[in-house]
Amino acid sequence: MQANGLNILIALAFIIFTSPYFSKILRIPIAPVEIILGSVAGYLGFIGHNEMFKIVSEVGFFYLMFLAGTEVDLKLFFTIDKKILKTGVVYLAILYLLSALLTFSFDLNRLFILIMPLMAVGMIFTLFKEYGKNEAWLNIGMLIGSIGEVVSITLLTFVGAYMKFGAGSELAFSIIYLSGFLATAVIGYKTLNVLFWWYPQLRIILMPHYDNSEKDIRLCMALFFGIIALMLYLNLEIAFGAFVAGTFIATFFDHKKDLPHKLASFGFGFLVPTFFVHIGSTFKLNAFMIDGVVRDAALITGVMIGFRLAASTVFLNILGLKNTVLFALSHSMPLTLLIAVATIAYKSGGINENFYFSFILASLTQAIIVTICIKILMSYENKNLQKEPK
Repeated sequence: MQANGLNILIALAFIIFTSPYFSKILRIPIAPVEIILGSVAGYLGFIGHNEMFKIVSEVGFFYLMFLAGTEVDLKLFFTIDKKILKTGVVYLAILYLLSALLTFSFDLNRLFILIMPLMAVGMIFTLFKEYGKNEAWLNIGMLIGSIGEVVSITLLTFVGAYMKFGAGSELAFSIIYLSGFLATAVIGYKTLNVLFWWYPQLRIILMPHYDNSEKDIRLCMALFFGIIALMLYLNLEIAFGAFVAGTFIATFFDHKKDLPHKLASFGFGFLVPTFFVHIGSTFKLNAFMIDGVVRDAALITGVMIGFRLAASTVFLNILGLKNTVLFALSHSMPLTLLIAVATIAYKSGGINENFYFSFILASLTQAIIVTICIKILMSYENKNLQKEPK
C-alpha cells in the first residue's frame, strides 16, 4: 500500500530529531536506534511503501558508502605494513573457507558461501563518528573491511547477474564492465597521482583552502552523482562505485582537513538517518510470530559473528586479545549487503519468504548487538584508563 507522504515526513522529522536523545537514554549508538524507531513507525502505519522515500533512502545508502570511502586513503594500500595486508588476506580466506565448510556440511543453498563472509564498511564508518580515528582496531578494520567489501560486491555483482540473466551474454558483459571499471579506477589513480605530483597547485584550484562558493562540496557532489550515473549505465553495483569515488577524495584532496566533517555533517544530519529509518521500516514486526524466523535469525547472527571471531585470531599477535575482538565485531555488521543478498536470493527463489525475514532480522540484530558490545568493551577500556595512576 502506498504510504501517505505527509505521514512519512512527520515520522522522519520525529525520528531524526529524537534519535540522539533515545540513543543517550538507551546507551546504544544512534544507527540502531534509528532502525528500531523506523521499524516501530512502520508497524504503526506511519511509514510504508513510498517510491520517493525509497529513492531518498537509497541515495542515503550511497552517500554513506561515499563517506566511508573518504576514510580510506588509497596510498595506504601501497605503504601499509605487508604483514598486516597478508594477515588480512588470510583472515578473509578463512572466512570463505569456514562458510564453504558450513554450506557443504549442511547441504545449504550455495549462496551461503557468499552470504556468511559478507563485509561492508558503511557501519564501520559510523564507528569512526563514535570513537575517532586513533583506534588501531578500527583503522585496520576499515582497511581490511574495504578489501573484503570489494570482494563481496564483486561476487555479488557476478552472482546477481547470473541469477537475473543466467550464464549468457549479460553475465559476460557484467564481468567485462566490472573489470573495465576496476581497470579504469587504477589507471585514474595512477594518472592523477602523476598529474598532482607535477602540478600540485591543481589541488588548490579545484578545492581552494578558502572560498565562499563551496567548490569543495560542489566537486564532491559532482563526483558522487557522476559515479552513480556511470554505475547505472553499466548496470553495476552503485554502492561500490560510490565507495571508490570517496577514496579518490580522501587520496588526492587531503589538504582540505575540514572536508570530511562538512560532508559528514550533511550526511548524518539527513540522508544517512533516512536510510536507516527506511531499513527499519522494511522489517515487519509481525514476522516475530512466524515459526522459525527468530530461531533462524539467531543462528545466522551467531554463525556470522562466530566465524569472524574465529578468523580474526590471526590478528592476535598484531592487535592483542581485546582489540582483536573489537576488530572482528566491526566486521559483523554487513547490514546493507546482507539485505541486498537476501533480496536477490528471495526473488530468484533461492530462499523462501520466512528465510528472507530471518535474514532481515539477523541484519538488524547484528547491528544492534555488535554496536552495544563494542560500546561495552570501549567503556570498560576507558574506565581502566581512568583508574591508572597519573
